[in-house]
Amino acid sequence: MKKTRFSEEQMVEILREADAAPVAEVAKKHGVSDATIYGWRKRYGHSSRRPTANHARTANQCQSSTHRKEHLESCLYEVAIRC
Repeated sequence: MKKTRFSEEQMVEILREADAAPVAEVAKKHGVSDATIYGWRKRYGHSSRRPTANHARTANQCQSSTHRKEHLESCLYEVAIRC
């Protein structure tokens, strides 16, 4: 999995800043592109939903669950091939 420079909680905090100030200004302040902030909004929620650190943890848990499911499916596939 790709490492990120910011934790999910930090991303949510930056999104809160972007709700109060222009996205370009916030992006420049944190050294990211405007597109990055818009991508985070898509992932963690737009200002109308008021993302929280809890949203970030939930998103991370969902990704973890998806990864575990894919791993289990691949293990089952390997076992089925051997039988």
